[in-house]
Amino acid sequence: MKMEEIINKVNEILIDEFEVDAEVIEATKNLKETLDLDSLDYVDLVVIIESNFGVKLVEADFVGMVTFQDFYNIIKNKISAKNA
Repeated sequence: MKMEEIINKVNEILIDEFEVDAEVIEATKNLKETLDLDSLDYVDLVVIIESNFGVKLVEADFVGMVTFQDFYNIIKNKISAKNA
């Protein structure tokens, strides 16, 4: 899966499932500050990402994750590892 496809799908999920305005989603912005999701929303996000991309996210994946681009990269790396 190409990075552009991952970005589009993740952004679509954020917009549709979490009612995030498309205008606030930028690769370099701080994910947590921009989304302002509570802990249950993050659990929902993980479940939705796992079901849409077929990858397993664990707590360690989020260590050091700051920006939207970091989040996209984690998903891309998980998909690449799964397909290797």
